[in-house]
Amino acid sequence: MQLTTQRYKRIATWLLIVIVLVLCSIQTKVTPYQLIVGLPQMGSLLQEMIPPDWSYVPTIWGPMLETIQIAIVGTTLGGIIAVPVALLCAYNIMPNKLVSIPMRIVLNLVRTVPDLLFASIFVAIFGIGPFAGMLALVFFSFGIIAKLTFEAIEAIDPGPLEAMTAVGASRMQVIIFGVVPQALPYFISYFLYTFEVNIRAASVLGLVGAGGIGLLLDRSLGLFRYDRASMIILLTLVIVLVIDYGSTRIRRKLL
Repeated sequence: MQLTTQRYKRIATWLLIVIVLVLCSIQTKVTPYQLIVGLPQMGSLLQEMIPPDWSYVPTIWGPMLETIQIAIVGTTLGGIIAVPVALLCAYNIMPNKLVSIPMRIVLNLVRTVPDLLFASIFVAIFGIGPFAGMLALVFFSFGIIAKLTFEAIEAIDPGPLEAMTAVGASRMQVIIFGVVPQALPYFISYFLYTFEVNIRAASVLGLVGAGGIGLLLDRSLGLFRYDRASMIILLTLVIVLVIDYGSTRIRRKLL
């Protein structure tokens, strides 16, 4: 009887998922017909992108380097700001909910705003250029790293913390010698992951005037130079793969 009930629940769950997908597809007008109709246009676009314009590579290097620099500075500053906020959000470090809950609300507000909107706001304030893109990535990185780090802090082994508190250690000593050694590998892993994401994000921020390779990509698409756009995409892909490989090796050694 129990197995039959579980089977019905499983079937009902899958039916509910299918119904939700169908309703969402209808509301957003996502149909196989639209995909089939668009395939010829996709083929034409790919033909214009191949072969890439290799002579455009010297022009790309400068903005690409700027994109990497934006990601490095934005991720670093965001990660630094995220550390104290993560400590204040973790209930096992900050049991006073009058502090931890407001900090979590602020963190959720920051994470609600997408990076492109941050970039658009800072471009309107500071003008077109890499500074606006860097600030956008600071807030974006802060939201991701702080969220993941405080969850990692809450999951650490409470034994060392309780032992240090029992022998009279101060709150700062508990954090430095009990929390940091356990949470540091996870923080570095989240930092590297966010840096990978920011390389991709920084490439797109230029579309709203926030500097980097996105400015060249937007210009190439606007001039219908899809061969140059494909060259930009290929170079971005190579750099992302190299960074992804390096950060993956580092994370494996840490975790």
